[in-house]
Amino acid sequence: MMGKNIAFVLTAVPELKVTLYDLAYQDIAAALRSGCAALVGHGVISEGELETRIKRIGFTTDMDSEPVRAADMVVEAVFEDMETKRSLFGRLEELCAPDAIFCTNTSAMSPTEISARLKRRERFVGTHFWNPAHLIPLVEVVKADATSDETCLAVMELLRAAGKRPILCRKDVPGFIANRMQHALWREAISIVENGIADAETVDEAVKYSFGLRLGQLGPLENADMVGLDLTLSIHEYLLPRLESSGKPSPLLKRLHERGSLGFKTGEGFRSWTPESMEAVRDGLNDYLIKMIYKK
Repeated sequence: MMGKNIAFVLTAVPELKVTLYDLAYQDIAAALRSGCAALVGHGVISEGELETRIKRIGFTTDMDSEPVRAADMVVEAVFEDMETKRSLFGRLEELCAPDAIFCTNTSAMSPTEISARLKRRERFVGTHFWNPAHLIPLVEVVKADATSDETCLAVMELLRAAGKRPILCRKDVPGFIANRMQHALWREAISIVENGIADAETVDEAVKYSFGLRLGQLGPLENADMVGLDLTLSIHEYLLPRLESSGKPSPLLKRLHERGSLGFKTGEGFRSWTPESMEAVRDGLNDYLIKMIYKK
């Protein structure tokens, strides 16, 4: 889901040679043609440019191959399993040059823990690409406990050259920066439904047609400064004690999980979904992101 799109992002830097590794052959070209169809349809890139960039992505199922051994930077996008990630990087450290940079594209796991067994830990850094990686500009560059400043700067420079918007997370904390804020919002949204204040559709509508509209232009701390920190303090003194503050997942979320209501995977979650409505959400998201980012 992530690896092929990260590879495509890096082909935006013409001088880079990009190679994908997987355990078994994958038809990357077909997957990218499908995934990037919206970019072509909106005129962000031409079909010719898409094909040119696809052709610049190599593929191997042999970890001992020359492209792996010669890699200056490796971005890992395997399953969110600690031992799988640790074993992979242990093997890569044996194969790659001593100055190769290792990046983990984890959205939740600690880069410090993932790199704990490595010898050259100063060359290891978290790079959390957001899904879909070829559309969302942000990449969180997460400094592990041993990551050097030089490594962070090198990775951020490369990401900027590829057209991404890298930000530095100075401390390796669960959720990094953006996911901490996102899941704080999700916790309150679920609590509103659980407590009968509004249904799921209404909660989503409230976000989409109020503060959600301005978030792409006005960040929360900009907003606080704009309205005044005296007003912000007054609101927080009254409101924060009344917000959801549980340190555990919602009982409602647990009940849905237990009965097999998993959202898109099963057609039922907080809301009911048909194949048509799921496709509309996915297509609508891609179209929205392209319009917001590329003005097309």
